[in-house]
Amino acid sequence: MKSEDKQNVTEFLIQGLTDIPKLQFPIFFIFLLSYFIILLGNITIFVLILSDSRLHTPMYIFLMNLSLTDIGNTSNILPKILIIVVTQHKTISFVGCITQMYLFISLTLTEILILTAMAYDRYVAICHPLHYFIFMSLRYTVILAAASWIIGFMDPTGHAILVSKMSFCESHLIDHIYCDLPPLLKISCSGNFKVELLTFVEGAVFAVVSFLLTFLSYMFIVSSVLKIQSAEGRKKTFSTCTSHLTCVTAFYVTLISLYMRPTSSYSLKQDKYFALLYIVLIPILNPIIYTLKNQEVKDTLKKLLHRMVIKTL
Repeated sequence: MKSEDKQNVTEFLIQGLTDIPKLQFPIFFIFLLSYFIILLGNITIFVLILSDSRLHTPMYIFLMNLSLTDIGNTSNILPKILIIVVTQHKTISFVGCITQMYLFISLTLTEILILTAMAYDRYVAICHPLHYFIFMSLRYTVILAAASWIIGFMDPTGHAILVSKMSFCESHLIDHIYCDLPPLLKISCSGNFKVELLTFVEGAVFAVVSFLLTFLSYMFIVSSVLKIQSAEGRKKTFSTCTSHLTCVTAFYVTLISLYMRPTSSYSLKQDKYFALLYIVLIPILNPIIYTLKNQEVKDTLKKLLHRMVIKTL
C-alpha cells in the first residue's frame, strides 16, 4: 500500500444512530437530557465529597475519581453526537478521531483500575479492619488513584500510534456513534496484527487481571461476612459494599457485552447500542447508586440543599 493513500485521509465520517429525519429531535433530546443528568449527578457527587471532611476517606476519594472518569468519557463523546444529530455534519478530523479513541480507551482503563482499587479498599476494611488505616492511609490512597490515571493514560499510547500509522483507503465511513478501535480496524486496509496483538495482551493484563482481583476481593469479603454470627451484623457489614458491587457488576456487564462476545455475534450496528449502555447508562447509574444506597452521602446532600435554601431566603 502506498504511503500517499494513508496521507490522503484527513477526516472520517461517523455514521451515527439513524438518518431518519423524524427521529433526529427525539434522539437529540434524549442525549441532551442524558448528558445533563450525567454532569449534574457526577458533579454533585464530586462537590459533596469535597465539601464534607467526613467523606475524605479512601472509598469516597476513589468515588470522586470515578465521577471524573464518567464526566470525561461522556464529554469526550456525547457533545460530538449532539452536533451530528443537530447539524448532520458527520465529519471528524483524522487527529480528532484518533484523539477521541485514545481518550475513550484511557478513561475506560482508568475506571477499571479505580474500581479495582475500590474493591481492594472494601477487602481491607472488612477482612483486616484493625489494619485498615495502615494499609489504606491517605498517602497510599492518593498513590493508588494517581497510578490509575497515569497507567490509564500511558497504556493506550501504543494504540494511538499504531492506528495513526494505518491506511484507510477503502472507506472513511465509521459505522458507529464515535471513534472506537473495532470500527476503525474494520475500515482499515493495512495489516491489523500488531494492534490486535497489543489489544489482546493489554486486555489480558489489565481488564482480566483487574476483574479477577475484584472477584477475589469479594470472595474473601463474602467469606468474612459469613463468619459473623448475627444476621444483622452480616447485613450491616456487607451493606458497606453493595454500592460498589452494584456499580462493578453494571460496568463489567456492559463492557463484556461490548467487547467480549463471540466473533459470530459481532456486529458494528449492534455495537452502537451496546456502546450507548456504557457511555450513557453507567455514568447515570453510578451517582444514583451511591446516593440512594449511602446514608452519609444523603445526609451531606440534605445539608448542602438546606444551606442553599437558607441563602436564597
